[in-house]
Amino acid sequence: MKFVAFERKLQGTGASRRLRISGRTPGIVYGGTGEPLLIELDHNALFHAIKKEAFHSSILEMELGGASHKVLLRDLQMHPYKPQVQHIDFQRVEATTRMTVKVPLHFSGEENSPAVKAEKCLVNHVVTELTVSCLPADIPEFIAIDLSGMKKGHSLHVNDVTLPKGVKVVTKGQVNPVLASVTAIAEEAEAAPAAAAADAKGAAKPAKGKK
Repeated sequence: MKFVAFERKLQGTGASRRLRISGRTPGIVYGGTGEPLLIELDHNALFHAIKKEAFHSSILEMELGGASHKVLLRDLQMHPYKPQVQHIDFQRVEATTRMTVKVPLHFSGEENSPAVKAEKCLVNHVVTELTVSCLPADIPEFIAIDLSGMKKGHSLHVNDVTLPKGVKVVTKGQVNPVLASVTAIAEEAEAAPAAAAADAKGAAKPAKGKK
Protein backbone atom coordinates (compact mmCIF):
# COMPACT_ATOMS: atom_id res chain seq x y z
CA MET A 1 0.00 0.00 0.00
CA LYS A 2 1.43 3.38 -1.02
CA PHE A 3 1.11 6.88 0.39
CA VAL A 4 2.78 10.23 -0.16
CA ALA A 5 4.59 12.20 2.55
CA PHE A 6 6.37 15.54 2.56
CA GLU A 7 9.36 16.67 4.59
CA ARG A 8 8.36 18.84 7.56
CA LYS A 9 10.75 21.69 8.32
CA LEU A 10 9.05 23.19 11.39
CA GLN A 11 8.28 21.49 14.68
CA GLY A 12 6.65 22.37 17.96
CA THR A 13 3.08 22.72 19.21
CA GLY A 14 2.37 25.94 17.32
CA ALA A 15 3.73 24.63 14.03
CA SER A 16 1.77 21.38 14.36
CA ARG A 17 -1.43 23.30 15.10
CA ARG A 18 -0.97 25.41 11.97
CA LEU A 19 -0.36 22.28 9.93
CA ARG A 20 -3.61 20.73 11.10
CA ILE A 21 -5.53 23.92 10.32
CA SER A 22 -4.11 23.82 6.77
CA GLY A 23 -5.29 20.23 6.28
CA ARG A 24 -1.98 18.48 6.96
CA THR A 25 -1.04 15.92 9.62
CA PRO A 26 2.40 16.01 11.31
CA GLY A 27 4.32 12.77 11.65
CA ILE A 28 7.71 11.18 12.17
CA VAL A 29 9.71 8.30 10.70
CA TYR A 30 12.26 6.62 12.98
CA GLY A 31 14.30 3.46 13.36
CA GLY A 32 16.91 1.78 11.23
CA THR A 33 20.24 3.43 10.59
CA GLY A 34 18.88 6.85 9.71
CA GLU A 35 18.02 9.81 11.91
CA PRO A 36 14.38 10.50 12.86
CA LEU A 37 12.69 12.31 9.99
CA LEU A 38 9.88 14.83 10.41
CA ILE A 39 7.12 14.49 7.83
CA GLU A 40 3.65 15.77 7.04
CA LEU A 41 0.79 14.13 5.15
CA ASP A 42 -2.42 15.27 3.49
CA HIS A 43 -5.05 14.69 6.16
CA ASN A 44 -7.92 13.72 3.87
CA ALA A 45 -5.85 11.09 2.07
CA LEU A 46 -4.53 9.79 5.41
CA PHE A 47 -8.00 9.64 6.96
CA HIS A 48 -9.23 7.44 4.11
CA ALA A 49 -6.10 5.25 4.33
CA ILE A 50 -6.44 4.49 8.05
CA LYS A 51 -9.87 2.98 7.41
CA LYS A 52 -8.17 0.14 5.50
CA GLU A 53 -6.97 -2.82 7.52
CA ALA A 54 -3.81 -3.19 5.41
CA PHE A 55 -2.61 0.27 6.44
CA HIS A 56 -2.34 -0.94 10.04
CA SER A 57 -0.86 -4.40 9.56
CA SER A 58 1.31 -4.47 6.44
CA ILE A 59 4.50 -2.89 5.14
CA LEU A 60 3.76 0.45 3.52
CA GLU A 61 5.54 2.17 0.67
CA MET A 62 6.10 5.83 1.53
CA GLU A 63 6.96 8.19 -1.31
CA LEU A 64 9.06 11.10 -0.03
CA GLY A 65 10.97 13.57 -2.21
CA GLY A 66 10.86 11.28 -5.23
CA ALA A 67 12.25 8.30 -3.31
CA SER A 68 10.43 5.25 -1.98
CA HIS A 69 10.81 4.04 1.62
CA LYS A 70 9.38 0.94 3.28
CA VAL A 71 7.78 1.75 6.63
CA LEU A 72 5.37 0.31 9.17
CA LEU A 73 2.68 2.20 11.06
CA ARG A 74 3.59 2.36 14.75
CA ASP A 75 1.30 4.92 16.38
CA LEU A 76 -1.76 6.94 15.50
CA GLN A 77 -3.06 9.74 17.69
CA MET A 78 -6.66 10.82 17.14
CA HIS A 79 -8.44 13.94 18.37
CA PRO A 80 -10.53 13.19 21.50
CA TYR A 81 -13.83 13.85 19.71
CA LYS A 82 -13.17 15.16 16.19
CA PRO A 83 -12.56 12.85 13.21
CA GLN A 84 -9.01 14.15 12.94
CA VAL A 85 -5.61 12.47 13.01
CA GLN A 86 -3.41 14.53 15.32
CA HIS A 87 -0.07 12.81 14.76
CA ILE A 88 1.29 9.66 13.14
CA ASP A 89 4.47 7.60 13.67
CA PHE A 90 6.16 5.23 11.22
CA GLN A 91 9.12 2.89 11.65
CA ARG A 92 11.64 2.19 8.91
CA VAL A 93 11.70 -1.40 7.76
CA GLU A 94 14.99 -3.28 7.34
CA ALA A 95 14.81 -6.58 5.48
CA THR A 96 17.08 -8.49 7.89
CA THR A 97 15.61 -7.24 11.19
CA ARG A 98 12.76 -9.11 12.88
CA MET A 99 9.82 -6.92 13.80
CA THR A 100 7.02 -7.17 16.34
CA VAL A 101 3.65 -6.22 14.87
CA LYS A 102 -0.05 -6.69 15.54
CA VAL A 103 -1.87 -8.73 12.92
CA PRO A 104 -5.70 -8.94 12.65
CA LEU A 105 -7.51 -12.26 12.88
CA HIS A 106 -10.08 -13.19 10.24
CA PHE A 107 -12.56 -15.71 11.66
CA SER A 108 -14.66 -17.90 9.40
CA GLY A 109 -16.71 -21.11 9.38
CA GLU A 110 -18.43 -20.74 12.74
CA GLU A 111 -21.89 -20.92 11.13
CA ASN A 112 -20.98 -24.44 9.90
CA SER A 113 -19.56 -25.66 13.21
CA PRO A 114 -21.31 -28.33 15.31
CA ALA A 115 -21.52 -25.78 18.13
CA VAL A 116 -23.75 -23.47 16.09
CA LYS A 117 -25.56 -25.86 13.74
CA ALA A 118 -26.34 -28.77 16.04
CA GLU A 119 -25.76 -27.64 19.61
CA LYS A 120 -27.39 -24.17 19.49
CA CYS A 121 -24.36 -22.45 20.97
CA LEU A 122 -22.67 -19.13 20.39
CA VAL A 123 -19.02 -18.84 19.26
CA ASN A 124 -17.24 -15.89 20.90
CA HIS A 125 -14.22 -14.16 19.35
CA VAL A 126 -12.10 -13.57 22.46
CA VAL A 127 -9.40 -11.56 20.64
CA THR A 128 -9.36 -9.84 17.26
CA GLU A 129 -5.60 -9.56 16.70
CA LEU A 130 -2.32 -11.22 17.64
CA THR A 131 1.10 -9.75 18.30
CA VAL A 132 3.65 -11.62 16.19
CA SER A 133 7.38 -11.52 15.53
CA CYS A 134 8.82 -12.08 12.05
CA LEU A 135 10.97 -10.65 9.28
CA PRO A 136 9.37 -7.83 7.26
CA ALA A 137 8.91 -10.04 4.21
CA ASP A 138 6.94 -12.55 6.29
CA ILE A 139 4.47 -10.11 7.89
CA PRO A 140 0.99 -11.46 7.05
CA GLU A 141 -1.81 -9.04 6.20
CA PHE A 142 -4.05 -11.17 8.43
CA ILE A 143 -4.21 -14.62 10.04
CA ALA A 144 -7.12 -16.84 8.99
CA ILE A 145 -8.88 -18.71 11.81
CA ASP A 146 -11.17 -21.62 10.87
CA LEU A 147 -13.96 -22.14 13.43
CA SER A 148 -15.85 -24.86 11.56
CA GLY A 149 -14.70 -27.52 14.02
CA MET A 150 -15.85 -25.77 17.19
CA LYS A 151 -17.98 -27.88 19.55
CA LYS A 152 -19.88 -27.24 22.76
CA GLY A 153 -17.54 -26.85 25.73
CA HIS A 154 -14.46 -26.32 23.56
CA SER A 155 -12.12 -23.36 23.11
CA LEU A 156 -9.62 -22.55 20.37
CA HIS A 157 -6.12 -21.62 21.57
CA VAL A 158 -3.06 -20.12 19.90
CA ASN A 159 -1.36 -23.51 19.76
CA ASP A 160 -4.30 -24.87 17.74
CA VAL A 161 -3.61 -22.46 14.86
CA THR A 162 -1.15 -23.06 12.03
CA LEU A 163 0.80 -19.81 11.62
CA PRO A 164 2.38 -18.62 8.35
CA LYS A 165 5.99 -19.60 7.76
CA GLY A 166 8.49 -17.59 9.81
CA VAL A 167 5.82 -16.10 12.09
CA LYS A 168 5.89 -16.54 15.87
CA VAL A 169 3.26 -15.35 18.33
CA VAL A 170 4.35 -13.02 21.14
CA THR A 171 2.13 -14.04 24.07
CA LYS A 172 3.50 -11.53 26.62
CA GLY A 173 3.60 -13.96 29.53
CA GLN A 174 0.34 -15.74 28.73
CA VAL A 175 0.42 -19.50 28.22
CA ASN A 176 -1.45 -20.58 25.08
CA PRO A 177 -4.09 -17.78 25.10
CA VAL A 178 -7.70 -18.43 24.05
CA LEU A 179 -8.74 -17.05 20.67
CA ALA A 180 -12.36 -18.24 20.55
CA SER A 181 -14.73 -20.02 22.90
CA VAL A 182 -18.18 -21.62 22.81
CA THR A 183 -21.07 -20.48 25.00
CA ALA A 184 -24.27 -22.51 25.44
CA ILE A 185 -27.27 -20.21 25.06
CA ALA A 186 -30.20 -22.61 24.53
CA GLU A 187 -30.32 -23.78 28.16
CA GLU A 188 -30.09 -20.21 29.45
CA ALA A 189 -32.95 -19.09 27.20
CA GLU A 190 -35.15 -21.94 28.38
CA ALA A 191 -34.20 -21.51 32.04
CA ALA A 192 -35.06 -17.82 32.14
CA PRO A 193 -38.87 -18.19 31.57
CA ALA A 194 -38.99 -21.14 33.99
CA ALA A 195 -37.24 -19.12 36.69
CA ALA A 196 -39.54 -16.17 36.08
CA ALA A 197 -42.60 -18.40 36.35
CA ALA A 198 -41.34 -19.89 39.62
CA ASP A 199 -40.77 -16.42 41.05
CA ALA A 200 -44.23 -15.30 40.02
CA LYS A 201 -45.83 -18.39 41.57
CA GLY A 202 -43.98 -17.79 44.82
CA ALA A 203 -45.03 -14.15 44.91
CA ALA A 204 -48.68 -15.14 44.38
CA LYS A 205 -48.83 -17.29 47.53
CA PRO A 206 -50.52 -15.51 50.45
CA ALA A 207 -48.28 -14.84 53.43
CA LYS A 208 -49.01 -16.89 56.59
CA GLY A 209 -49.97 -14.98 59.69
CA LYS A 210 -52.85 -13.61 61.74
CA LYS A 211 -56.07 -12.69 60.01
